[in-house]
Amino acid sequence: MHQKADHRVPVLIVGGSLVGLSMSVFLGRLGVRHMLVERHSGTSIHPRGRGNNVRTMELFRVAGVEPDIKAAASLLADNHGILQTPTLVGDAGEWLFRNIDPGGGLARFSPTAWCLCSQNDLEPVLLDSARELGGDLRYFHQMESFEQDADGVTATVFDRSTEERFTVRADYLVAADGPRSPVRRALGIGQSGPGDLFANVSVTFRSRALADVVGDRRFICCYLTHPDADGALLPVDNKENWVFHAPWHPERGETLDDFTEERLRDHIRRAVGVDELDVKITGMASWRAAERVADLYSSGRVFLAGDSAHEMSPTGAFGSNTGIQDAHNLAWKLSAVLSGWAGPGLLESYGAERRPVAAATSARASARSVEHSHPGFAPAPGVGGAKRGGILNVVLGYRYPAGAVLGADPYAEVVPDALALDGRPGSRAPHLWLRRGGLRLSTLDLYERSMVLLTDAPDDAGWYAAARRVAAEDGVALDAYRVGPGPDADLTYETEGSDWATAHGTTADGAVLVRPDGFVAWRATSAAADPDTVLREALTSLLTPA
Repeated sequence: MHQKADHRVPVLIVGGSLVGLSMSVFLGRLGVRHMLVERHSGTSIHPRGRGNNVRTMELFRVAGVEPDIKAAASLLADNHGILQTPTLVGDAGEWLFRNIDPGGGLARFSPTAWCLCSQNDLEPVLLDSARELGGDLRYFHQMESFEQDADGVTATVFDRSTEERFTVRADYLVAADGPRSPVRRALGIGQSGPGDLFANVSVTFRSRALADVVGDRRFICCYLTHPDADGALLPVDNKENWVFHAPWHPERGETLDDFTEERLRDHIRRAVGVDELDVKITGMASWRAAERVADLYSSGRVFLAGDSAHEMSPTGAFGSNTGIQDAHNLAWKLSAVLSGWAGPGLLESYGAERRPVAAATSARASARSVEHSHPGFAPAPGVGGAKRGGILNVVLGYRYPAGAVLGADPYAEVVPDALALDGRPGSRAPHLWLRRGGLRLSTLDLYERSMVLLTDAPDDAGWYAAARRVAAEDGVALDAYRVGPGPDADLTYETEGSDWATAHGTTADGAVLVRPDGFVAWRATSAAADPDTVLREALTSLLTPA
């Protein structure tokens, strides 16, 4: 049944913040037509959500926007670490960590790195890219209602500038509409978790003298622990523009009206430790930290992503990164189903994969808030008690024990105690530097538009030829590469001694199948008598699950 509507698109995105815009970019890269509606008139004007972790930057690298993001982030390129101190006067205090990648060890695992780019700088980059890729992005538009049936979703959208309404018919709807998600509520999807953790008032202000007080301490964030004026200070340009997060206690009866400009100026001065500091308040926004995960990530043809699916403590910047990675996981699956090379059952793996990641990551975020004594956070018993460990195992090492993977350990921890990128099914594929002709590329650069099979060169086991036949005969989006040092290789090693098979936990006679999101879907550790059948069966199980 195809209902009449004013507009017809394969995907309708509700929400145009970081996650919605990322979804638009990822779908645009895959050639999926879509419409995005956002009730606000433009992108974020408040500097927040600045920590883009290495996994997110890998996704933006493949999507072609990494250079523009780094350019937008240039003012904070030399800021590292988190400082905790009673005030900024003198040398008291300690670095909770001085550098997020001491010694440069991250280069062994990834072709990119963390990037400190505030949401108000990042969103315009994503917006420009999404529009260049053909996305139909409509700001100052609000979805008022939607109905779904077996064939799609019909939504009513209100144009806030013209006060006119129109209908949109889509195959699928993606709700990236925030923590109070009207879509999630309309679907009747509940949430689990400790709930509200703490609240802050975020203040933007100008101060020319503060740069001299800060000196050469180029921090990402500074937790100021003055007993009468704690808070978190964040630089915007290291010169005169700053952000301060002041604790807000609505549970004690405090209202936002209590946060006058005079109170905020005095609070910032006491926190910094300079009574006469020049402080000009330029903006204010309230926010609440919470730990909640939606009980379901989809209902029928409607999917939740980002804050509509999970809320996390801001410590570690896990929330926005997890949401962007939600969007990437869902985008390739929607593309595969809409293009016909995967069955609709593949979409069920979205929640099976991403919900456990959100649950584990949100617990780690709360644990870091406890560890860092985040201003305003006095955890209830049992909150923030998760294992802490390193950050790389959280941002790069998370795994999918279940979903569109074959051979994964169903009992494996979603976030392991230690980072192990060794080619196991369900883990992010290893990074190796390769050469294709004169082009230098990472293995991770190969994964975006199709399934990818890596095998040896020469392909004595027959995996390469089998992949080419299966792709041609079955219409599956599947690329194959022979990796090795010899003249028959499609991809050669940049560094002598590299070995794709060892890095991926297989042998020269084996093969590895990697998904468009860079996660290992399946691997064979030896040759097969009938590689066509083995590969075809693996792809069928992955892409058209029962």
